[in-house]
Amino acid sequence: MAAGRIVPPLTRRVALAGGALLLLGAFAPAKQAAPRWSATVATSGIGAYSVGNPAAKVKLVEYFSYTCHVCGDFAKAGSAPLKAQYIDPGLVQFEYRHLVRDPVDMTAALLARCGGPKAFAGNHQAIFAAQTSILDKIAKASDAQQTSWFEGTTGERARKIATDTGLTALMTARGYTAAQQNACLDSVVAQTEVTGMTNIGRNADRVAGTPTFFINGRNAEVTAWPALKSKLDLALKGS
Repeated sequence: MAAGRIVPPLTRRVALAGGALLLLGAFAPAKQAAPRWSATVATSGIGAYSVGNPAAKVKLVEYFSYTCHVCGDFAKAGSAPLKAQYIDPGLVQFEYRHLVRDPVDMTAALLARCGGPKAFAGNHQAIFAAQTSILDKIAKASDAQQTSWFEGTTGERARKIATDTGLTALMTARGYTAAQQNACLDSVVAQTEVTGMTNIGRNADRVAGTPTFFINGRNAEVTAWPALKSKLDLALKGS
C-alpha cells in the first residue's frame, strides 16, 4: 500500500455525501422572481385602461390631459417610482382616465390608445416625454394651421393636428404605420370612450382640473408626486 494518510470509512462517506450535496446545489432550480403586476392590464367598463393587481388594497385613478403641463410634471417625476414601489409589488392598481381639454389633447389621446391596452402605458409615457416639444409647436402654429384644426370630422382634424404638432412623427418612430395611426384617429369607438371619460370626470366626479387623483374613490386633492406618495402610504396603512 502506498504511503499516505488513510481516510477512515465514516469520514470518507461524509466527504462523498458533501460532494453530492454540492452537485445537487449546482443543479437546483433558480428562485423565480416575483411577478411584476405592471404587466397585468385591464380595460374598465368605460374604456379606461388600468395596470396592476386587481385585488390591490389601493385603487388609484388619475384624470389627466396631454396638454396639461402639471400632468407632464407628474408623468416625469412620478411614473417610475409609482410603478416600481406600488404597482409592480401589487400594492396599487392604477387607472388612467382621459379628461380632454382641447383638440390637440383629443388627438394625443386617440394615438396613445393605438395598439390597445398593452401598448398604452408606453405610448402614454412617450407622449408626455415629448410634451414640451408638442406644446412649443402649438404655440408656433400659424393661424391657418390652427383654423384647420377645427375643420372636418374628428379624424380629419386630428390628422392635421398630429402632423403639425409632431405626434405623427412620434408614433411613426414607435413603429406605427400611417394606416394604423389613421385608423386610431378615425375610430368612433375610441372617440366615444375618450369623450365619455371626460364627461364622467366633469359631471359625475366633479373634476375641476388636471391632474386629479382619486384614491379608493376619494379625491386625493394633490397634484404632485411627493404629496400623492404620502397619500398612498396612508391608504396602505389603512388611514
